Amino acid sequence: MATVHLRIGDLVWGKLGRYPPWPGKIVSPPKDLKKPRGKKCFFVKFFGTEDHAWIKVEQLKPYHPHKEEMIKINKGKRFQQAVDAVEEFLKKGKGKEQGSHCNSDDKKSTDSKGRKAPAKPMKIIEEDDEDPFKGGSSDKELTDSDPEPSSVQRLVAGTVSGFKWESSPVKDDPHFHHFLLSQSEKPASSMETISKRLKIIEEDTGSTSIQAADSTALNGSITPTDKRIGFLGLGLMGSGVVSNLLKMGHVVTVWNRTAEKEGARLGRTPAEVVSMCDITFSCVSDPKAARDLVLGPSGVLQGIRPGKCYVEMSTIDHETVTELSQVITSRGGRFLEAPVSGSQQVSNEGMLVILAAGDRSVYEDCSSCFQAMGKTSFFLVGEVGNAARMMLILNMVQGSFMATIAEGLTLAQATGQSQQTFLDILCQGQMASSFVDQKCQNILQGNFKPDYYLKHIQKDLRLAISMGDSVNHPTPMAATANEVYKRAKALDQSDNDMSAVYRAYIH
Repeated sequence: MATVHLRIGDLVWGKLGRYPPWPGKIVSPPKDLKKPRGKKCFFVKFFGTEDHAWIKVEQLKPYHPHKEEMIKINKGKRFQQAVDAVEEFLKKGKGKEQGSHCNSDDKKSTDSKGRKAPAKPMKIIEEDDEDPFKGGSSDKELTDSDPEPSSVQRLVAGTVSGFKWESSPVKDDPHFHHFLLSQSEKPASSMETISKRLKIIEEDTGSTSIQAADSTALNGSITPTDKRIGFLGLGLMGSGVVSNLLKMGHVVTVWNRTAEKEGARLGRTPAEVVSMCDITFSCVSDPKAARDLVLGPSGVLQGIRPGKCYVEMSTIDHETVTELSQVITSRGGRFLEAPVSGSQQVSNEGMLVILAAGDRSVYEDCSSCFQAMGKTSFFLVGEVGNAARMMLILNMVQGSFMATIAEGLTLAQATGQSQQTFLDILCQGQMASSFVDQKCQNILQGNFKPDYYLKHIQKDLRLAISMGDSVNHPTPMAATANEVYKRAKALDQSDNDMSAVYRAYIH
């Protein structure tokens, strides 16, 4: 990844967890505040708020070169207020001598009688705090001065499974985990995480409805729909989606097709979930699973009534999604396909890209849900199946690219070149991306914990090749990559991450 040279006093864009990039300034941390272990990070004070946070260097960008880019992708009154605060800061000349305390700050630290005023408590925000960027101080209160160490208030939350505290244990609060943690312990499964964030409400039907223990929306710009939401399928992607729906205040009823998955089977049948809910989403592994979910015993179709909405989020072929649309609408239901581009990590962060096609009114009804689970959504005009086609094309490119990266890493090793140097060079060029950096680092570390299953990317390649055949379009690159993934599957890599395609080249 390209090296970012930053220092105290620099204006930056900081990315914290699933929240949008926010303007801030690198400042000196209080002396008694320990830096998190692991990757290099800086202590950032965010404009427009009283918030501070440790931000990893790869989540920071210089303010001025990326200003226009960030303004284009981020909207909202609070964000604009923060940007205005930066501009006001620059106009007043406070940013001329970076890293130093200006005289005006010294004046603000004394009262009208010349006595030193007590420093204001510093609020340190964390990756899962409910809304780190809700309005705090006015623009005039933003200064370069650092509080006295004694004024620091650590907003410490409870232990979250998969992490351990660097300080003493504190009271449990399942809604937060502290930013100052080491991740040396094995992370909990997505389902375990979800189960700790919910409270269960028994319905008369015997099914289980779920809502966030605190249903206050995290982002003030999102008002959760009052429609009842159902969700079928809690795999790598679905678990993160449900967590984010709950965070944003939606009431969700869930069911999972794998009965043995602990804590997942919270609704009795798909039909029951659909009958209870206004909008039901599904996200399963492949065309067969999607078809069985709708057409099988106690399936979705049995719960469909006029006006019920069904949203198919699985990555499947256009023939299957067209068939499902036809059977749903034949019962008076409303249908939308909305496959998602991303991975488990992206899903957990609520940063998926959603592609939709079908009933436009359903797309509009799902607005708050899509805002909760993704960073952007596209409605593709035309017939049902267009979103499925587009998603397969995207995954075909991604799968082929991943195989090529693995091929490059192994060729570097075979010719006596440093794989780490290959990665460093790659990440300084035009192909630099978080995807390349993460996948290559995982390969070099031998970490193939699934973020997107290898068997699923191979399925996507297979379906994309078939789609090409149907219109007599050649897909030789995808076909070659597909063979490499098939070899990896033969080496028992199906349930590992897609980056495990690397192992097909070394065996």
